Amino acid sequence: MTTKRLKQRLALLSLVVSVALVLVKFYAYFLTHSQAVLTDALESIINVVASGFALYSVYLASLPKDENHPYGHGKIEHLSVGFEGGLILMAGGYIFYSAVRALLAPHALEQPGWGMALLAATALVNLLVGFVLVRAGRKHHSLALVGDGQHLYLDAVSTLVSCLALVLVILTGRVVFDAAASVILGLFIVVNGYRMVRRSVGGLMDESDEATVLQVITELQQQRRPAWIDVHNLRVQRYGSNLHIDCHVTMPYYFSLEETHTEVHRIEELVRDRFEVDVEMFVHADPCTFSACSHCQMADCPVRQHPFSQEIPWTLANVVKNERHQLTEPV
Repeated sequence: MTTKRLKQRLALLSLVVSVALVLVKFYAYFLTHSQAVLTDALESIINVVASGFALYSVYLASLPKDENHPYGHGKIEHLSVGFEGGLILMAGGYIFYSAVRALLAPHALEQPGWGMALLAATALVNLLVGFVLVRAGRKHHSLALVGDGQHLYLDAVSTLVSCLALVLVILTGRVVFDAAASVILGLFIVVNGYRMVRRSVGGLMDESDEATVLQVITELQQQRRPAWIDVHNLRVQRYGSNLHIDCHVTMPYYFSLEETHTEVHRIEELVRDRFEVDVEMFVHADPCTFSACSHCQMADCPVRQHPFSQEIPWTLANVVKNERHQLTEPV
């Protein structure tokens, strides 16, 4: 099975499971009339909408590049997570409002034991499906699947808190625990919704993925060649499961066009082999100046003006800057 087909089937699985579980939770609410159970059921409606959008975004992200989308359609996955986070924020706000009202005017529960059993079963299913989605999403670099799986984790936590509230009601006979649990869940849901929106905005704004940038820098540093005098202005953008990387590399100014092309090709292949996803990489070659002699390791350089002094290690601090590395003042 191809990666694209696997992603689509997992997204469809999430949608089907979400629809089934929301029906179970509303049935549990009709049995118990518990505010905590209602809170959990309302939050699960968001699962259904979000899973449907995630399924569409996974399909859209799998489409190839075209004239209108030269970088592909992967950005839709960031939008999917933001959409899901926005829905969670609104649901969390409403749940918190309803829970405070129930806390001020608590009411008796019915058949809390049955409600607890049904909720516990849905929590186990959500944990299992969420684990599968997050694991597959991280393996295949699908932000939509990871976001959908994390939402199922969140739903499972909400369900377990609702179960705990019902246990406390059964043991103590005090229904205030039911409304109090809903207040806590409302706050928890709002915070997690905000985090999802924040992550989505970061992706849509091409916020730097520091972990990926460090991977690229580490690989270049480990495979460093004397002709690669310095690397700067490194940028990494993620489009769904694909990466777009570009950078500037300073090379000896006397290299022929063929020699420069060979070195550029080596860098591009080196970085592409480092990642399991599709990588689009562009390297801009800059000619060296005599100010680079002190950290240039070309042993047979015919135009050297300064002796080699020391290597400048490539780090996150200097590779992402749009300036060449130098130890001495330009001549």
